[in-house]
Formats: sequence, structure tokens, C-alpha cells
Amino acid sequence: MSSPLKKIVIVGGGAGGLELATRLGSSLGRGKKAEITLVDRNHSHLWKPLLHELAAGSLDEGVDAISYLAHARNHHFHFQLGSLTDINRQEKTLLLGEILDTQGERLVEARQLSYDILVMALGSVSNDFGTTGVKEHCIFLDSPTQAQRFHNEMLNLFLRFSTHASPDDRVNIAIVGGGATGVELSAELHNAVQELHSYGFKGLNSQALNVTLVEAGERILPVLPVRISTSAHQELSKMGVRVLTNTLVTRAEPGGLTTKDGEFIPAELMVWAAGIKAPDFLKDIGELETNRTNQLVVEPTLQTTRDPAIFAIGDCASCPQAAGGFVPPRAQAAHQMATKTYSNILALLKGQALKPYVYKDHGSLVSLSRFSTVGSLMGNLMRGSMMVEGRIARAAYISLYRMHQVALHGVMKTGLIILVGRINRVIRPHLKLH
Repeated sequence: MSSPLKKIVIVGGGAGGLELATRLGSSLGRGKKAEITLVDRNHSHLWKPLLHELAAGSLDEGVDAISYLAHARNHHFHFQLGSLTDINRQEKTLLLGEILDTQGERLVEARQLSYDILVMALGSVSNDFGTTGVKEHCIFLDSPTQAQRFHNEMLNLFLRFSTHASPDDRVNIAIVGGGATGVELSAELHNAVQELHSYGFKGLNSQALNVTLVEAGERILPVLPVRISTSAHQELSKMGVRVLTNTLVTRAEPGGLTTKDGEFIPAELMVWAAGIKAPDFLKDIGELETNRTNQLVVEPTLQTTRDPAIFAIGDCASCPQAAGGFVPPRAQAAHQMATKTYSNILALLKGQALKPYVYKDHGSLVSLSRFSTVGSLMGNLMRGSMMVEGRIARAAYISLYRMHQVALHGVMKTGLIILVGRINRVIRPHLKLH
């Protein structure tokens, strides 16, 4: 009598989780060697580094998002819609909370899933550091739903301005956090107002848009070399973005932000992108070891320190590096962790030794919409880094997303997706207008 199939459950369908489910499904699932299940609270996947484009309207979620159900069918794994609430490590089960509709009516009762191997790939959420008023008055960009909320409020704000504003009025938008998300969104907003002006929004142009980017540190893009950070700062200033560094926000309220120095920054629309943490419910879940930002502490093999049957990858994992420090929360790290976890799960099923994960820094790139792209390539693959700007940097930036698409769809289907994208640029508006 054959033994029952091993059950592998992946919680979180972000970049790392979905890539891992796809690879496991296409090999173990397709060959009936294991039962693969992906769990996520959303119906579809959108690459998180693109959320600023969805927020500004330069990307349409209806075109670019991937349906989990359809992808699961095509790649031989199962999909469960739901939110993780608890883990029972003794019984090897996890609990998914009930699903409610918009009126609070129960659609699906709480459920239990059993597993032999569990992979936590829950990503990260914004960290407001307990700042007064942020949760009530600022928008985070952690999910497509939040990005869509920003987009709707942005369109309403611009519509009100174009129909009621006097010549001296300006649209005030404040973004807290000078990392990639804040910088890229600042540039996308200036692209958006130019597009909207061409579609008939009277009086709306770069001069009417007042974007303030607030960074608590000494410079924006602190993970990049000073030269690249300075170049991005200069580009934003040319567009008209007011960049404030060494500025700590102490309070958010209706109509604006207050800084530690007492300055009030007026804003009708505010975004908080100043820091990240793992979701709060992960703190000590299943009595697993976590750090102060709720990340699951893992061994070099990406297995959690207190349970070798549970892996953690991506932003929710606290993974030490041999040279000191921890693996940074980047999309490239999630991709690499998914690849290593795939091979380690295969080794675990075969009773072989697992290998440690070693982070490889391929550099960082930041897109300033259609205006410019800056960054560094190669990272620790060579001595130092190669600084890139302009068209070369833009091509490299786009290639990062293409690599993610290839991991999910393969080369041929990704080629067709690129072709459809080019056709859409001709037949669809350059900006999502609804």
C-alpha cells in the first residue's frame, strides 16, 4: 500500500510564495508526488514593486494581476482563499479565519489545513512606529486594495481641483519615506498629472502639483550609493518634488503632517512608506521564534529555529548573513529564497542534507517613471558596483519584472505577455482613468 502524499502548504502568494508554489506544483504536483496548497487572503497576485504604478494609475490591475485559482489549475497546485490565524505545530495544522462579505455576513467558516511541510511567505506591511494619527489619516501601499484606494482618492482630488480651483491653488500630496516606494510614487504622480491634463483636467499640471517627500534619514534611497541617491534627489527636485531629509514626522492629522521641528506640511492626501515589519499576528505564532519586527527567525537553511518542518522566506523571514547582518527585504531576496527552499524541500523529501541560503546582491534600481531610472548593478557579484542611469537602467529595471514573469509563466508565455503589453500601449489610455 502506497504512503499518502506529503502535504506542502505555502502561506502567502507574493513574489517568493507564488514562485515556490509554481515550481513545486509543476514538479511534485504534476507528478503526483506531493499535494501543494497555496493560501492567500487575496484572489490575485500583483508584483509588489509595481504597487506605486497601480496607485498612480500607470498600471491596470485588471490587466497585470494574476488569478491564483487560474494559475493554480495551470500549474498543478491548489489554492485556498483565507487568512492565517494560528498554527498548531504538535498536530501540524494551521487555522484559517472565516471569510466575511462587505456587509459582515459569513461566506466561509474558519477552516483547518494539515501539513507535512509549511512555508511562511507572508511578506511585510508598513511600520508606522506608533506615530500618532498615521493609521487614521495616511494610506499605506502594502496591497493592491490600498493602492487602488489611493488611486481613487487621487482621481477625486484632481477632479475637484480641475473644476473648482483658483489659479493660485495647488494640490498637496505628502509621502513619508524616502525609500524606493516613496521616490517612485513621487515621480509617478508628476507623470499622472501630465497625462490627466492631456485628457482634459483643466489647470492640472506639474506647477499645480505640490508633492512633498519626507525622509527621516540623511538622504533618500539610503540602501543605494551616495552618488545614485544624490542623482535621484536632483531629478525629483527638477520635477518639482519638495524633498525633505533629516525630517521626522511626529503626527498625522486631517489636512497634513507635523514634524519634530514643528513644521506643518499641508496635504489633502498622505502616504506612509517609511518602514516595514512582518504582520503583527506573526508575533510568536505557534510559539515560533520572532524578532522585534515580528519576522520569523530562521536557520541558514531557511527552516525556522524551533521547527524544521516550517520554512520562512521573503520579508517575513529574519535570515542572518555569514558576513554579519541580515538579508534585506527585497524582491530579489524573496526570489532567491524561493529557489533555495524549492531545492531544500526536495532534499528533505528525499532524506538528503539541506544546503544554506547565501544572499547574492544583484544591485538596486529605482524608476522615476518615464523621466529617468537610476541604480547600481551587480552588487557583490563583482568588486564594487556598476552605477547605471537612463535607458540602460530602465532596461535593467524592466528585466527584473520579466524574470519574475518567466519564473511564473515560462519564456514563451512571458513573450506573449510582453507582446500584449505593447499592443495595449497603443489601444488603451496611458493612465487608468477610473
